[in-house]
Amino acid sequence: MLEPYLPNISHFIIILYVVEFLLAFMIIFLERKNPSATVAWIMIIFIVPVGGIVLYFMLSQNISRQRIFRLMDFEEVMISEALDRQIKEMQSDGYTFLKPPIGKWHPMIKLHQTYSKSFYSKHNVLTVFTDGNEKMDHLITDILNAKESINIMYFIVKNDDTGDRLIRALIDRAKAGVEVRFLMDAMGSRSLYHTHMQEFRDSGGKYAFFFSPKFKFLNLKLNYRNHRKLVIIDDKIGYLGGFNIGNEYLGKAPKFGYWRDTHLRMTGGCIQDMLARFIMDWRVATGEHWSVPSAYFTAPSKEGSTGIQIVSSGPDSTQEEVKHGYLKMISAARKNIYIQTPYFVPDMSILESLKNAALSGVDVRIMIPNKPDHLFVYWATYSYIGILLDVGAKVYIYDKGFMHAKTICADGEVASVGSANFDIRSFKLNFEANAFIYDPDVVETLERVFLSDIGDSHELTKYMYKKRSLVIKFKESVSRLLSDLL
Repeated sequence: MLEPYLPNISHFIIILYVVEFLLAFMIIFLERKNPSATVAWIMIIFIVPVGGIVLYFMLSQNISRQRIFRLMDFEEVMISEALDRQIKEMQSDGYTFLKPPIGKWHPMIKLHQTYSKSFYSKHNVLTVFTDGNEKMDHLITDILNAKESINIMYFIVKNDDTGDRLIRALIDRAKAGVEVRFLMDAMGSRSLYHTHMQEFRDSGGKYAFFFSPKFKFLNLKLNYRNHRKLVIIDDKIGYLGGFNIGNEYLGKAPKFGYWRDTHLRMTGGCIQDMLARFIMDWRVATGEHWSVPSAYFTAPSKEGSTGIQIVSSGPDSTQEEVKHGYLKMISAARKNIYIQTPYFVPDMSILESLKNAALSGVDVRIMIPNKPDHLFVYWATYSYIGILLDVGAKVYIYDKGFMHAKTICADGEVASVGSANFDIRSFKLNFEANAFIYDPDVVETLERVFLSDIGDSHELTKYMYKKRSLVIKFKESVSRLLSDLL
C-alpha cells in the first residue's frame, strides 16, 4: 500500500539530508560556535532530523550581531566620559576607598570599568536576605511607601497568591499617582496573561513582556531570556538577586520545600547603575523613548561605605562580562572560594580556573541542591562536580530544600550576588545582572551564611562519587554532551 508514496518519501529523505548537511556546514564554517556547541547541535540535527532543524532555528540564533540595547548619543558620551574620569581618579594618589579593597582586587574593579562599562560606587548600604518571606515583606513595604516611581523587573512572576500580592501593591501605588513600570520575561512569566494585568493598566501602571513572541506559538527568541531581577524604588532603593515572584520562592511548593536563595536590598550610588540597566531593558521591550531620569545626572547618593559594581551581561554581547568577573575573582583568590549555585555547568575557562585554585591550596567549596528542577542540568552538574572532587575541592549537597542562591565569596574580601548561575546558559544565553561587592563586613555575612548552610547539607566525598551507579554515569555523560545547549 505504500508503493505509490515511496518516490515521494525518497525525495523527502534526500531533501532532508541535503538540508541537514547544508545546516551542518553553516554551523561549522559560518556560525563559528565553540567546538562543544557545534558537536552538540550537529548530533541533535542528525539524530532528530526534522525536530532538530526546527529547534536549531528556534534556539540558536546569534543575536550578538544585533545591537539590542541602544543608548542615545549623548548618553554614550556621558557614560564614557564619566567612566574615564573615574578610572583616572582611582589611579591618582588622592582617591580614597572608604573600606579599602585589598590591592589584589583593584584590577577586578578596573576590569569591570573597562570591559563591562560598570561604575564603582563606594557609598552604599546593603542588606542580605536569604529567606523569601522576609525579602517579600520588605519589598512590599518599600513599594507601598513609594512616592514617585517604581521600576520592577523579574524573570518569573507567577499567577498565584504571591504574584497577586505584588500586583495589588503596584496597583495601590499606581492609583496614588506613582509612576509604575513592570517588566517581565515573556517565557518565565508565561502564566501571567494580559487579562491578569487589566486592573493594573487601568490604574495607570505600565507593563511589558521582554522578547514577547510575534506569533502566539512561535517565539524565535525562545532561548534568550531576561533572567534579571531588579527593583528600583523612588530612584533610591534597589533590590537585586535570585528570588523570583511566586509561592514556591516562599517555600510553599511541596516539590521543593524550603527555598534557599540570596537577595540584596541596596541604597546608595549603585542605584543609578541599576536604573540605567532597567531603562535599557524597558526600551527594548516597549520601544518607548524613555529619557534617563534627572536622578541619573545628579551626584550619586552617599548612603554608606560599601563598594559595589553592578555588572550586566547577555547574548547581545560576546564578552560574557559576569563570567569574566567570576574568573578574575577565582584567579586572584589566595585563601578560600565559596560558591552557591543551583546549576554548576561551567565552561572550560571557569572549570580550569577552579581546578588551578584547588590545586594551589585554595579552599574551594561548592554547594548545590539535592533536588533537581531541570534533570539534564542536574546530571550535567554532577559530572563537573566530579572533576573538582578529584583535585581537592569540597562539595556540599543542600538537603533542607532547594538551593537557588547565586553567590561567590573570595578570601573574606569580595563577593558577587545576583541572577547569574555558574552555567553556560547564564554566561552566554541569559540576560543577567550581578552586584560585585567590595566590603569585608558584607562578605563575612555571606560566608557565615554559607557555613551555616553546611549544617543543612551533606558533603559529597570523592569516595561517595566514585560509587555512583552505571545508570547515573550514563545520565551524566549524555547531559554533559548537551552542556552548551542547557
